[in-house]
Amino acid sequence: MDDEHASLGDQLGAIIAHLPPDTISLGELLDVFGDEGLLLLTVLLTLVFLIPVSIPGVSTVFGAAILLVGISRLIGRELWLPARLRTRPLPADRLRPGLERGMEWVRRMERISRPHRLSALAGGRGIDTLNNLAFILAALLLMAPFGFVPFSNTFPAVALLLYAVGLIQRDGGAILLGHLANIATIIYFGVLIGGGGLAAHQLLQRFTG
Repeated sequence: MDDEHASLGDQLGAIIAHLPPDTISLGELLDVFGDEGLLLLTVLLTLVFLIPVSIPGVSTVFGAAILLVGISRLIGRELWLPARLRTRPLPADRLRPGLERGMEWVRRMERISRPHRLSALAGGRGIDTLNNLAFILAALLLMAPFGFVPFSNTFPAVALLLYAVGLIQRDGGAILLGHLANIATIIYFGVLIGGGGLAAHQLLQRFTG
């Protein structure tokens, strides 16, 4: 991140290329980005959820980190990570392929995002609070225990990516799409829960009837 004028994709691409060959911790990633780059860090952490790849434990660790980013933004404090979360080793060798493939989404976002578009949705005290709360909601949805279900991580990850890009670029259009992705995630989870409950009820009736 030496060149602050580099594009979002170029900055992330350089960081991914320089990941260590074995393991990396969230603390080490945070040292790279710093508190001013927390939204950029959020973009990086969402990339592995945008493709059909499963890395055990990542959704909990990354989701918790993103959640704390949202909370720090909401209360206006520096990001705090518990020592266990900060130092937990992550498999950089397994993360790198997912991050590189997820970069396709970042490149798409760069092409469609427009700085200061619908700026009323990207600034102002009340709007900032709403956007940060929606960001936190998306992080909680990412951590929901549906990782085995297709797209259960993808929908909230897309919302987080849109929020992060929108807040970085002050693009209200991207933030609005993030809100829609959040709503789609809630509907999807509602269908999953409702369908699971119905299936369980029918199974119970079959055994008890």
